[in-house]
Amino acid sequence: MATILVVDDDGHIREVVRFALEKAGHMVVEAAHGRAALEIFRDQAVDLVVLDIIMPELDGIEVCRKLRERSQVPILFLSSRDDELDRVLGLEMGADDCVTKPFSPRELVAPVKARLRRANSPEDAVEAPLRRGALTLDTQRYRCYWTDTEVGLTVTEFAMPRAWTAW
Repeated sequence: MATILVVDDDGHIREVVRFALEKAGHMVVEAAHGRAALEIFRDQAVDLVVLDIIMPELDGIEVCRKLRERSQVPILFLSSRDDELDRVLGLEMGADDCVTKPFSPRELVAPVKARLRRANSPEDAVEAPLRRGALTLDTQRYRCYWTDTEVGLTVTEFAMPRAWTAW
């Protein structure tokens, strides 16, 4: 059972996330804003952080930056649909994944399970890049290449080819 810190200023969102994660067998600790999240993180062992981007007092981007200064804990951002720039910035600041609001419980639990699985795997286990013809996706570093030239992709564009693994 993993301990997951859920940080969102919307109590209803925290309640939905708590329900989904507890149903999946995890223990949930909640914070209503960034400063409280940092205090909890300092005082309690946390296996993963679910973090809203837009919050009062200290936003999710800043919380992510502060967490990355001292930890490699997996971080999953919660974001509004119209915040693509914030999602990309969050991933660049060190977040591991992003789930867009509104979301279903399954949409949230699946990446949480995946991040926890990766966090608990041996450090030398490296996921091989996905390749199809001249296209290469480095899923570890969130990079895309056409032959040897790097191609910039949005978070959504990068996530689409992951269905290739079912081919």
